[in-house]
Amino acid sequence: MPKGLFIVIEGPDGSGQTTQAELLAKWFERRGYKVKVTKEPTNSIIGGIIRSVLQNELKIDLRTLALLFAADRSHHVEKVIKPLLRKGVVVISDRYALSTIVYESLDGLDVEWLKQINSMFPVPDVTIILDVPGKICVERIKKARFGFEMFETQEKLEKIRKRYLELKDVFPNTFVVDGKPKPEVVHRKIVEIIKRFL
Repeated sequence: MPKGLFIVIEGPDGSGQTTQAELLAKWFERRGYKVKVTKEPTNSIIGGIIRSVLQNELKIDLRTLALLFAADRSHHVEKVIKPLLRKGVVVISDRYALSTIVYESLDGLDVEWLKQINSMFPVPDVTIILDVPGKICVERIKKARFGFEMFETQEKLEKIRKRYLELKDVFPNTFVVDGKPKPEVVHRKIVEIIKRFL
């Protein structure tokens, strides 16, 4: 049975993960691969609750939020990721388990506990972390949409950036890519990495 490739694009909000996931999908499609771009939080009911929390519409404690992310991820893995990988599809996820470990540990949750509640999920074949300073992330968010979510201040985004760099070895085959240049330049760097795994 063919096995697809599971790629995750990570980084602080505003670092360009969504753009890079889409560019990479087009690159695969041009080469004849079947590819699916997906994201977390998902569009499931659980993902909707998470977005309500991130947009400050609903208040819950951080441990509950981390468990909601794990529940959403479990649904995502069983209903989307695993079935597609079994069919030989390249799955590109805009965020995955490393996001939860980075973001929630910054607010005081134990890194080892966060790793544990995410330990039953498939390990990505490749993880790309887009490294972008908090100041640039905020500027990009302002241009892209109206309103900010709970993690989206310059100070917070800079802390998130540093935590990603601290935790870059949580999963194997994790690569840090400078996300400051133009999207097409960043894309070329990502493609150079991905080619090693084809």
